[in-house]
Order: sequence, then structure tokens, then C-alpha cells
Amino acid sequence: MGEILIIGAGPAGVLAALRSADLGARTVLVTRAEFGGMAANDGPVPVRTLAHAARLIRDARQLCHYGIAVSEPVLDYPRLLARVRDVVNDVCAHSSLRRQLDSLGVVVHEEAGAARFIDPHTIATERGLRLQAEKIIICTGGVSRRLPVPGFEFTSTHSDAWRLTSVPPSMLVIGCGATGAQVASIFNAFGSQIQLFEGGPRILATEDEDVAAAVRTAFCESGMVVRENFGSIESFEKTPNGVRMTFAKNGNRESAEAALAVVAVGWVADTEGLNLAAVGVEADHRGFVKVDEYMRTSASHIFAAGDITGRMMLVPPAMQQGFVAATNAVCGATMPLQDRVKTTASFTEPEYAQTGLTETKARETHQVVSNVVHFDSTTRTIIDGRKSGFCKLITDRKTHKILGCHVVGERAVEIAQVAAIAIEAGMRVEELARVPLAYPTYTGILAQVAVSAAHQLNPQVNWQEHQIEALSH
Repeated sequence: MGEILIIGAGPAGVLAALRSADLGARTVLVTRAEFGGMAANDGPVPVRTLAHAARLIRDARQLCHYGIAVSEPVLDYPRLLARVRDVVNDVCAHSSLRRQLDSLGVVVHEEAGAARFIDPHTIATERGLRLQAEKIIICTGGVSRRLPVPGFEFTSTHSDAWRLTSVPPSMLVIGCGATGAQVASIFNAFGSQIQLFEGGPRILATEDEDVAAAVRTAFCESGMVVRENFGSIESFEKTPNGVRMTFAKNGNRESAEAALAVVAVGWVADTEGLNLAAVGVEADHRGFVKVDEYMRTSASHIFAAGDITGRMMLVPPAMQQGFVAATNAVCGATMPLQDRVKTTASFTEPEYAQTGLTETKARETHQVVSNVVHFDSTTRTIIDGRKSGFCKLITDRKTHKILGCHVVGERAVEIAQVAAIAIEAGMRVEELARVPLAYPTYTGILAQVAVSAAHQLNPQVNWQEHQIEALSH
């Protein structure tokens, strides 16, 4: 069995290496920087740690409502950054995936520098490594998209924001997808004055419309300035106190200033320097590597997985793609990538999450029933003082199958993930309604909205499960 070389040690690369070695192939994993890639070192792990600090500040301000007297919380940002570093190091040091790689005999080259193809089966790295393999899997991830406007060099990326050594007094955040929303929300909690700019008609364009509207309202109520459909950026320029952005719409020119400008307008494949064209690996019109259903590139012995493919650019799909790519690299084209239910979430204030189809998307191909339970009518949220938010369930009227779930508010991610299990299992909404979940819990909110949907679809049935919520209000 030939050797498999994997470039990149993020979620896709690590799963590809594990799967390749588990199938008996001699496996080499090489990474430009630290093990774990962006997810561990510049993505969900450090971001969630910062978001947790923001949550603790919010929670501390609520203590007085429960008879606990404390002073106003004060953020020591250097100490928080030290905690972030400790968490990242701890996650990497105790990664069970790393131990599995070692036990399977995978050769791991960390801090090797950027890789470049020398010929179809050989790569060289900046630190002098030269590696050859019969099959190669590219998992180099992505980087922030740059804007072709004058003065862009005066802006920062989300990665720069996470590496700040102090909290800026003010910040422009340009782009409000998941990344921009997290930057804005976290630094707003830390005390920065935030101006959030979205070029599209609404923030969080890929989320359910009701979710986007609720998050926008919460952001404005927290003191952020939110500008949607603001026009086009003409330039950035340095000022004595930071950065100025000039933009125009319908012939009207405006400007906005802050100590820092963070641009989060998309994610592109990290292929610069790989020399892919020389080995016959083609990219699509967006610059992402083209792959077929088996994760093969246009060069049949080279595969790709993760953000570099431009597909669902999240950790779980990247891991799935890495697994599929390695299976097919070792065994031949035997495992196509399956379209599984995806759960997306953002660690903002308020938290939001979705799984399955949005209501708008579902209505394109289904007759749907949409049911909502608002958090101010559920017991656990009232107990915790977290009454802002809702849980929406989208159900197919004909089959009673659950098509999507969208949540804004406390524990949104955990609620949506339970819904994802129900969707993946093909559950009918009445089956979910009958699951005896604990009371009072956040997950129980999902059962409550399922009862509402089931009753609407079949009002003749006496839905007794989970009626304790209804009787409580």
C-alpha cells in the first residue's frame, strides 16, 4: 500500500490522517504551523474562550437579581489573553486525536512552513523538508478575503482582532456574517464602541430571516450601530487616532472612524504558493479547489478537503470531508460525500444557531408548518433571567418530518444540536414531541415547540407530553 501525504493539520487534515493510517496506509502529516490548524489556534477554541469571558461579564451583572452583592466587573485583558493561551495549549496538548495519530504511527511534521508542489508526487516546505507520496490530500484551509480598495493595508482581520493586546476604545467591523458578528459582539461586551457595516440587505444573510432580525435588534439595544446595505467602500486611510473608512451610496459619500477597522467579508482558499496549476489541480471561479463527490481534484491522485474546497466551511463538515478523502485515497473511489444535516452557530450575545433548512428555503420545495416558542414563555429561561429569544421549528405538512430548527438566545447551540439529531434520524415531529425530556431545561423548549407543531398538524390527538410548560403560564 502506497504512502499518503496530507498537507495541513486542521480538522480535515487530522481526520484524513487518522482514517488513512487506520486503513493501513503509511501516512505523513505536514503542517505549516501548529497542530490543530485554525480551529484550535485561531478559530473556535480561542474565540469561544473570549466569548465565555464576555458571558461571564454579563452573568456577573445579573448576580444582584439573585441576592448576590458584588462590585461591577472589571476586565483585565492581559490576564484574559493569558487564559486564552492556556486554553489553546491545553486543548492541543490533550488532544485525543494527536494521541491516536501517534499510536497509529503517523509521522507528523509541525512548523514546517508553507508547502509547494515540486512535481505531481513531491512537495517541499519553507523549512527544507522534501516529501514524496503516491497520494496527496490538500487540507490547507482558508484565509480572510482582501478587498481591492486603497488603504486596505490599514485594516485588520479577525485574526488580528483576537491577537490584540488591549481592548480598542472603538471599532469598525465590516461584514456581518458569523465571523464579523462574533468580533462585534465580543468586543462590544469588552467595552469597545462598535459600528457594524453589512453590504447586503441584512446581517447574517445565511441565517433564517427571523434569527437575523432578532440578532440585529439585540445588537442595537446593546449599543452597537448597525448599518445594512451601506453602499460601497471607496477607501481606508490612517488617522491620528485610528482608521477612517470612506464609503458611498447613490452618489452620497460618508465616512466612519474608529481606533480599529476589522474586515470580515469572506473566506478564500489558502492556495497561494502551493503551485497547484503545475500539477494539474484546477480551481473554480471563486478560487476554491474543484473536487468531485469522492473529494478528488482534477489530478486523480490528489484529493482535497476542508475550507480549501469552498464547501460548508465549518469544523464538522471539514472532518467529514477529510474522512471521505482519505478513504478514497487509500481504497479507491468507494465512498461518496453524503449530504448530511449541518448545524451552524455563533458565540455572540445573543447566541444563535440553525440546523436544516431556513423557512424561506423550505417553502421553495415543501408545504411547511412553522411554529415558534418565545423564551419569555418557558420556565427555565424565566428562572435564569434569559427571557430574550425564541425557538422556531420548520415541519413538512405532508410527511410531518422536521426540516429545520432556528434558535436565538441562551443555549441556542445546544437546542439546535438536539434538533439536528432528530432531523438526521428522520423523526416525525410527533415522535419528537413524545420524547420525555427533563423539566425545566433548555432542551425541553424544543419539545414544547414540537408539541405545538404536532397539535397544529393533528389537533384531534390529545398531546399530553410536555404540557407542564403550557400549564405553568
